[in-house]
Amino acid sequence: MSLRDWFLIVLLGAIWGCSFVFNAILIREIGPLWVTSLRVGIGAIGCWVFLMALRKPVPRDPKLWLQLGALGVIAYAIPFALFPLAQAHLASGIAAIINALTPMVTAIVSHFWIGGEKATRTKFTGVFIGFVGAAILVSPALSSGGSSQIWAIAACLGATLCYALSLNITRSYKHVEPTAFASIALTGAALVAIPVAFFAEGVPVMTRPETWGAALAIGLLSTAFTFQIMYRILPRVGPTNFATTTFIAPISALLIGVTALGETVLPIQVLGMLVIFFGLLFIDGRIRRMWRVGQPG
Repeated sequence: MSLRDWFLIVLLGAIWGCSFVFNAILIREIGPLWVTSLRVGIGAIGCWVFLMALRKPVPRDPKLWLQLGALGVIAYAIPFALFPLAQAHLASGIAAIINALTPMVTAIVSHFWIGGEKATRTKFTGVFIGFVGAAILVSPALSSGGSSQIWAIAACLGATLCYALSLNITRSYKHVEPTAFASIALTGAALVAIPVAFFAEGVPVMTRPETWGAALAIGLLSTAFTFQIMYRILPRVGPTNFATTTFIAPISALLIGVTALGETVLPIQVLGMLVIFFGLLFIDGRIRRMWRVGQPG
């Protein structure tokens, strides 16, 4: 990938790492279903503003609207609800670390996807190492009998599967203008998420300024703004490379979670994070390239 694409991936990863902290702030006052509803709802409004400001054409095909709306449910409504639901039992940094498994799950899904990126032996090695890291992350919950933490970790893993599926599906819509794509997909997610939140959690009550600030930040910054970049570089770099944004997210989530929210991270969980990152280097191919360079000619 080009240096410019790597810069954008690092930028997206850092911003998305902040979204785990925004989740932690939001669930102090509202339920997880309203967290995802506010995120996709505000994000959709922001994307439509972008679309109108850029004067981009809006697709008129009803079938395309239904397809992108359904994709929005898989890509946004479901995982955006699973993470705040899990963060009732997990620190934001830990949730972000589990999210770092997304490239590994994406590599597996892409391998079996029709027309997808076929995984090499090196990539499968990275996937195995990544899941070893995930097992290390789970170990404190297993040793203490923390069934709620185990369930929360499983919810985060379910979210990574949603991301992996949606990244591969998105490749089929390269012809759709990126801002229109994001606007329609987020609108579909909002149309499903908001009624479900009303039915399950009632009317949300937000009294704290930081809750309103977190809602606006996660909707406009972590969603509307980042999606303008995401759908432009995804066709260039591919789903597996793009998923390495989750390599960056845990760093910003851990730093902000520990310093601003007073969250704690166990040393063994840091070890799990490092093992996951090592697996990511295998998936990216860097370990193999460094090994070849180090071999005598």
